[in-house]
Amino acid sequence: MKTEEALVEYVVKTNYKDIPASPLAVARNVILTVVGTTVAGSTAEGCEALVNFYRGIGGKEEATVLIHGGRLPAENAAFVNSVMGRALDFCDAMAPGLHMGSSIIPVALAAAELAEGCSGRDFLTAIIIGAEVGSRVNLSEAAYDGFDPTGVAGVFAATATASRILRLSTKETWNALALAFNRSGGSFQSNVDGSLAVRTIQGWVSQNSLNCARLARLGITGPRHFMEGVYGYLHIFGKDKITADSLTRKLGEEYRMEGIVFKKYPSCGCTLASTDVILDLMREKRFEAEDIERIDVHVPPYAHKLVGHRFQIGDNPRVNAQFSIQYCVANALLRKSSKLHHFEPSSVGEPTIMQLIDLVHVTSDESLEPRGHTAVDLRVRTKDGTTHYKGIDIAPGFPGNALTQEEHQERFWDCIDFAVKPMERQNAESIVTLIGELEDVPDVRAIIPLLLTEE
Repeated sequence: MKTEEALVEYVVKTNYKDIPASPLAVARNVILTVVGTTVAGSTAEGCEALVNFYRGIGGKEEATVLIHGGRLPAENAAFVNSVMGRALDFCDAMAPGLHMGSSIIPVALAAAELAEGCSGRDFLTAIIIGAEVGSRVNLSEAAYDGFDPTGVAGVFAATATASRILRLSTKETWNALALAFNRSGGSFQSNVDGSLAVRTIQGWVSQNSLNCARLARLGITGPRHFMEGVYGYLHIFGKDKITADSLTRKLGEEYRMEGIVFKKYPSCGCTLASTDVILDLMREKRFEAEDIERIDVHVPPYAHKLVGHRFQIGDNPRVNAQFSIQYCVANALLRKSSKLHHFEPSSVGEPTIMQLIDLVHVTSDESLEPRGHTAVDLRVRTKDGTTHYKGIDIAPGFPGNALTQEEHQERFWDCIDFAVKPMERQNAESIVTLIGELEDVPDVRAIIPLLLTEE
């Protein structure tokens, strides 16, 4: 069976009863995560401007703008909701940088509104289908070579979810995914330069995904051989480094979406290990920020390119800080934790932080590559001449070092408490309950009124 046919058959024919408990649990955590980050990120830089921009454009009222309220054309509602979900970079992710939930969840909700209803079981099924398709087409660091994994693979994930909720036929689903292939793109230069494009790429993924599904339903066709064709995905983006069989092997039996990462700290996944290690060393060795003479952090080359550059405050201090090991380590040293409010511009520019940053030296180390994507070796030299070392192969929240369910809850409530537009505590508690009992919810649109705040 060709790759295209296998993917389409999986999207169209997978049933809720066929899905094991583990991916269902992951899907519920994705929903909880994205709901929390959307609430917290609703007023982050650029978000309100985008909401007002699309409100000004107007159009058919098809889907709800979360938190802020009002209705827009479904693609535009999904765009702004996804930007809010990604804005604080505290959403789910997958190595080497694929963010799916912040598109899958807003697209699924918008599609449920277009479909005039969707049961909780169908909603969960569609989310898992999308996440699994995205996980399957996710590429290696070498293959991406600077492309943004979210923009490249994420559009397949969200399109698969939309196609399922909109009940597209086999032929329509094939065309939707083929059209999605033509919308893949985006560069990690957005992250390196600390630009707001990081979050708008997430929005474009959602906007394009819904559009691809809706165009396919109208009969608009895409390239039939979008994966294995001479100029298909495996060649153009995969650089012929992966085989068709590797994408579809045991599809529907093994769930690669169980490799989704849930961040313990609100910064880039490549900074999490460094943050965790320095916090552990502080607790174990009982030193303080003022005791530090020098810190050396060794990371694999890919991580160094993304987050190992010298920290500078640019136009978007939050993004600059989130994508800097220097900042994240200095922040953990000074504040003995890593929370959402530590990445606010006022915190990022604090003079004490800038002094500590000068003590943190980040080095690219090829020898760490065999240990994993997030491996870190960290050495601290204190002013008394003592050197402390700690290494870690798997950052917290990554497969093999998963968060506890209590930590998932802590992340959610940190988001709720951080929000500038406050949510009623009762609504937040109702959301947690609804997500936990989603299989029994007759219409998932019940969550939408809970995600609107009072002006």
